[in-house]
Amino acid sequence: MKKRRIGILGATGLVGQRLAHMLADHPWFEITAVAASDRSVGKRYGEATPWRLQFPMPATVANMTVGPCEPPLDCDLVISSLPGGIAAEAEPAFAAAGYPVISNSSALRMESDVPLVIPEVNWRHVELIDAQRRLRGWDRGFVLTNPNCSAIALVLALAPLHERFGLESVAVTTMQAISGAGYPGVASIDITDNVVPYIESEEEKLEEEPGKLLGTLAGDRIASADFRMSAQCNRVNVQDGHLESVRLSLRSKASIDDVREALSTWTSLPQELRLPSAPEYPVIVRDEPNRPQPRLDRDVAGGMATVVGRIGPDSIFDWKMTVLGNNVIRGAAGAAILNAELLVALEKI
Repeated sequence: MKKRRIGILGATGLVGQRLAHMLADHPWFEITAVAASDRSVGKRYGEATPWRLQFPMPATVANMTVGPCEPPLDCDLVISSLPGGIAAEAEPAFAAAGYPVISNSSALRMESDVPLVIPEVNWRHVELIDAQRRLRGWDRGFVLTNPNCSAIALVLALAPLHERFGLESVAVTTMQAISGAGYPGVASIDITDNVVPYIESEEEKLEEEPGKLLGTLAGDRIASADFRMSAQCNRVNVQDGHLESVRLSLRSKASIDDVREALSTWTSLPQELRLPSAPEYPVIVRDEPNRPQPRLDRDVAGGMATVVGRIGPDSIFDWKMTVLGNNVIRGAAGAAILNAELLVALEKI
């Protein structure tokens, strides 16, 4: 297979750095362009980027010249990790210029013609690309988005249960890592010895996105799944890994063995296609009473699986469980790469 050429928008940020690392030796893709804000344009990537990862900067990108976040860009497709306000203008501009765009930004996620995709959950929603092109007058280009990092971890755990038993209501309380705020993130004086019980717009995203993700394609839009969703979000003093306490009620009765089996054996199209970044099992179930924990479990399956533990009956809802996802890998960079792999496999790019 000839490698697809990728351009990274927002390449100097934390997610951009993670993309540069994860794509360095990818069998299907190669980075041929990096783009960032005006203060970085014209500089070498190695000079412009305050590298924050524990791995060395890939030599293949260190000497690339940073370009502006506007077309043209020397690549076949674009992965964007731009801030929302900038993404809202830049991503449609690239799509209009003929580039497939895979976005980590929240700017366009809930647009009715924009696919919001977790490949294991709703890979069929990529068909919305055809409607998007027709409605917006685009030829080759399109925008496909990753969900919010907390939503990815949560919905990977909800999807097997929704498929098997149907969801009626879900309540989630998140304990989100500081890396989810980007760099420099939350001031140390605010997060040390503290929990911040508010993350701007996070609860709204977590309440809206699961319905679209678990919905069905209905012509030129997605019909949202019919279940109630409530979220409370907190920032905690953990480097990486979002932990979520989940309570849910199902439409059909299930035993604890049914729930465990549905989660632990679930696979989908990415596993069938053996996409390079797909975990063997998207959901890993732990039986220990004190797992999952961010420090111990966030890197399971290379950070690409959701880890679920503490599954048990709930006195108000039907079930409760604890969910963990790696917010910087499966919640951001890895999600974009897996979506790119899915689009290649489905011949959309």
